[in-house]
Amino acid sequence: MLPLETENLIKTNIEEHGFHIGMIEGDKYLPSYAFSIGLYKSFQHPEIIVFGLPNEVMQNLLTNVCQAIKDGRKYEANVINTEVINNFPVQFIDVDQAYYSDYLEYISWFYNQKNDFKAYQMVWTDKGGFFPWESSFNNQWKFNQPLLDRNTDFKFYEERSQSVYTTKNTLEGNPILWVYHTHEGDWEFHSEEHPDFDNAKVLSFDEIIKLDPSLNQLFQLNYGQSAIRKSVDDDWEISDYEEEE
Repeated sequence: MLPLETENLIKTNIEEHGFHIGMIEGDKYLPSYAFSIGLYKSFQHPEIIVFGLPNEVMQNLLTNVCQAIKDGRKYEANVINTEVINNFPVQFIDVDQAYYSDYLEYISWFYNQKNDFKAYQMVWTDKGGFFPWESSFNNQWKFNQPLLDRNTDFKFYEERSQSVYTTKNTLEGNPILWVYHTHEGDWEFHSEEHPDFDNAKVLSFDEIIKLDPSLNQLFQLNYGQSAIRKSVDDDWEISDYEEEE
């Protein structure tokens, strides 16, 4: 639930300007992102989200784009635009509704928790002018802007091929109830609170998610956090944890 002051600010900005710009701060694991609220109501234009640039840059870019929409500009999906960022093209792509609850929850709040609005992601290129879906894109920037029109079966900020750790007990069919994302960036998936590491097994990240697709909802579990549930039917409880020496 939003603070009343924030609710009032959003509503006032939309009433006065037709849109509001929101910002979510990133950290060492998750990227920052900025998003519009109100474009769909005010101008029948998809809302817009952008990831991974400096916060001030994203705010200014999105404000300029929203102002252009207010002035009558209509952006189309999958069309290269060169006027948004000087010397660098951008594209708008459709956001899959599977990501709405992950990144667009404030927009959904404004539309009374109904996801019947459209949304675009504004995707920028690297310094070479390559988009993330092009083979020449700078791979160091890959996870600065997750692509919200794809990969709904694997939302994590890691490669599918990355190794993760579990035990024989889990691979024998026992449910995964303990998940750890270590301070070093490793992932552990266990069926017991105190796993026997003499029976440790290594899988690819993709394999463990295919084993239990419900783990996909933990893609924002940060460094040094654990997720624990009593059963596969219960919600995850997220907390910070101290790693054992």
